[in-house]
Amino acid sequence: MSTSTGPTSPTTIATEPARLRLRLPDLAATRALAARLARLLRPGDLVALEGDLGAGKTEFARAVIRALAGGGVEVPSPTFTLVQRYELPALTLVHTDLYRLRDPAEVEELGLDEALEEGAVLVEWPERAGDALPADRLTIRFSFVPGEGSEVREVEIEAGPSFADRLPALAAKQA
Repeated sequence: MSTSTGPTSPTTIATEPARLRLRLPDLAATRALAARLARLLRPGDLVALEGDLGAGKTEFARAVIRALAGGGVEVPSPTFTLVQRYELPALTLVHTDLYRLRDPAEVEELGLDEALEEGAVLVEWPERAGDALPADRLTIRFSFVPGEGSEVREVEIEAGPSFADRLPALAAKQA
């Protein structure tokens, strides 16, 4: 049983230009990373969330949205609606889940280009979009860690040019 009083900080595994790998030991560390990302988001940012089913993409997106909202906003999964839009105090944010797309051409119908003009976009299952999403984005890949607890994740973060200068702030440990 843990006697920890606050969120556990991630452990930096490796950094290189525009790339970062973090080990997230528990859900608190995942939520802390999401809160740091929320503080860094700007209009025009696209964040691509990759990983297997159950790897933590939706939970991470919910934590980003709640951090931007300042609290307990309901954040349904966009798996069936495809797109959820949030008019938040600091930023308009669109959360989309492309899992059910059958053709990358369907991405155009979602209005993500317009959403990026107004705010930031979180995209689950971006690989379903083919080349329809901007290449200049922040990609976060969630992986299970074999032999570890059910909450342990490893994330690999890759920043496009517009996010590269903000990448070190994602690695910063919580004070």
